[in-house]
Amino acid sequence: MRHQKAGRKFKRSPEHRRMLLRNLATSVLEHGKIRTTLPKAKEVQPYVEKLITLAKEGWNLNNFRRCLSVLTSKQVTYKLFHEIGPTFKGRSGGYTRIYKLAKVRQGDAAPMAVISLLGEKDKLKAPAKPAVVTTS
Repeated sequence: MRHQKAGRKFKRSPEHRRMLLRNLATSVLEHGKIRTTLPKAKEVQPYVEKLITLAKEGWNLNNFRRCLSVLTSKQVTYKLFHEIGPTFKGRSGGYTRIYKLAKVRQGDAAPMAVISLLGEKDKLKAPAKPAVVTTS
């Protein structure tokens, strides 16, 4: 039984799993969105959110090195600090969104999803309440 065991193993060794998550996080930040399986998208989402939070605090050497230790590309790290971080300056969390896709992967029927960064047009808004019409 796996009581109180956080995270997914993906049938990989710890080193392989760490590199998988690093590569997925780098791809999300580089391209803005990626298509992957639903469990992988759910697992990489906290990594990406923590990196954006570090970049949002502003550029300093410690935060830059911490992000560089997770990401696999120095260019993506620069993009994170100079483009992505300032975009989410006024937001206190929830920088990514996961969309479940209707179709499954053909080879093994794995559920697919798209994980993407929120843009300016994707601001989450509270749903409008319908107007109540009273008859008198």
